[in-house]
Amino acid sequence: MGTLHRGLRNAGSPACRFLAAFAVLLALPRFTAGITRHYTFNVQMTNVTRLCVTRSIPTVNGQFPGPKLVAREGDRLVIKVHNHMNYNVSFHWHGIQQLRNGWADGPSYITQCPIQGGGSYTYDFTITGQRGTLWWHAHFSWLRVHLYGPLVILPKRGEGYPFPRPYKELPPIMFGEWFNADTEAVINQALQTGGGPNVSDAYTFNGLPGPTYNCSSKEPMNELITDLIDALVADTYKLKVQPGRTYLLRLINSALNDELFFGIANHTLTVVEADANYVKPFTAKTLVISPGQTINVLLTTPPNPASQAYAMAIAPYTNTIGTFDNTTAAAVLEYAPTRATSNNRLPLPALPRYNDTNAVANFTSKFRSLATARYPARVPLAVDRHVLFTVGLGTDPCPSNQTCQGPNGTKFAASMNNNSFVRPRVALLEAHYQRRYAGVLMANFPTTPPHPFNYTGTPPNNTFVTHGTRIVPLKFNTSVELVLQGTSIQGAESHPLHMHGYNFFVVGQGFGNYDPVNDPAKYNLVDPVERNTVSVPTAGWVAVRFLADNPGVWLMHCHFDVHLSWGLSMAWLINDGPLPNQKMLPPPSDLPKC
Repeated sequence: MGTLHRGLRNAGSPACRFLAAFAVLLALPRFTAGITRHYTFNVQMTNVTRLCVTRSIPTVNGQFPGPKLVAREGDRLVIKVHNHMNYNVSFHWHGIQQLRNGWADGPSYITQCPIQGGGSYTYDFTITGQRGTLWWHAHFSWLRVHLYGPLVILPKRGEGYPFPRPYKELPPIMFGEWFNADTEAVINQALQTGGGPNVSDAYTFNGLPGPTYNCSSKEPMNELITDLIDALVADTYKLKVQPGRTYLLRLINSALNDELFFGIANHTLTVVEADANYVKPFTAKTLVISPGQTINVLLTTPPNPASQAYAMAIAPYTNTIGTFDNTTAAAVLEYAPTRATSNNRLPLPALPRYNDTNAVANFTSKFRSLATARYPARVPLAVDRHVLFTVGLGTDPCPSNQTCQGPNGTKFAASMNNNSFVRPRVALLEAHYQRRYAGVLMANFPTTPPHPFNYTGTPPNNTFVTHGTRIVPLKFNTSVELVLQGTSIQGAESHPLHMHGYNFFVVGQGFGNYDPVNDPAKYNLVDPVERNTVSVPTAGWVAVRFLADNPGVWLMHCHFDVHLSWGLSMAWLINDGPLPNQKMLPPPSDLPKC
């Protein structure tokens, strides 16, 4: 501004002063300040019919899935939530780092008490240094099975993508699950009996199960979508495209308990982003997306497609020894309005078998950060804290006055380093801000397994877990290497781990037991992918690094909600730094009370 004032003082006549001011303004650095975008969420019960079953389900503004939120990098979002249900609820803005502002993060009893029926709360946060595809969802019990929606963050104005500009952006596709039963009753019954919960009745594309399901049976067709006349009248999602174009397609796995394969028949996709971080582009016919993860792809359509429409499909990936929803959901990629005839059938894409771990490993290994000057990979090269967490299932003894349906008459449990997380009675972030820890949390979460064993081999005889509200405290700016080790207790399976408040770099992964001597030599410290959710490989391990530079209390948990309900979570407590801009912000005045 001093330059502007000097230019005006020396300009002479009013006209000259105007021209001088205009010239000086053009010469000043250009700042693109974000704008404030206001949204209102009315959370209410709404009648929705799927698979010929009409249910009253929680919705936002009567929509299922919920509304799409759109912002640009640097924008401020102000989202007023009014809870008109009898359930408590809170909302998480999945992948938003919430710098110094854990009050807007959303997990119930971690960063806030839930919003009670009849109550309201305003989530107020600014999107800093992030752009891409994220999403929002409820973070209380299993309510996110219905309460979810996309969160699209566009680049700042004037900034493009680091890949060829697409002809058009297609509507985001959210993969989900549909239960004919009340999901709150499903999980409550499972927790009471100790057994595994009933599984979903269908997978969905943007809330629609598609033509592979019918009302009398949940068995899918093996090879073909039913006649297009059925597809047109069924609950089928259709995506319309034109020949010879390149589209940007945003994919989000919001399923409750399932990792999913995805493909489009006779089409190849180019992956360009993961969890709102650009990646080195690579092509794939089949994608694997874990709950919580997002992937952006470029879809290039052929100039002369052989058919007017093609099938899109999702199917589960799992190695669980329990029951799971082993069905396939389909949607339609449509080039032109289709004539419904008895001969007009759509072959499903060839997806891997439900337990094809090699297909998953091959796909996962292709992710790399751009690691350019504009989008650097700021992976910590020096590590202050080395931490090893075992991740998996376990058991609790059956109470003496009941019969339990878990393994050998026990109750299912889940843990990290054998600690099964206990939900506190007040929000951890509030307790930390007030420095009232007694009776709320303990800073003694084990950072190494308390009882080492052959994690991916024969399980130990004692599979009982311990319980507690335990956290890991970290000094501000501590660089952390975290190894997440899968276990074979109650069967080896993949676990999608999500970290609130942070992205992390995936520097290494493998099968079997992590080798602290030889495995670090194989790390990728040049261009490791940056994510907020990573799947611990089935009977394997993954190593991530992050810099603890965001003060607050941040949940880390399995994004299978059944495992979260069984206690597979923990929290990091990041202390304030010495500078004013390194300290937590004070809580808002309307913060809900427990």
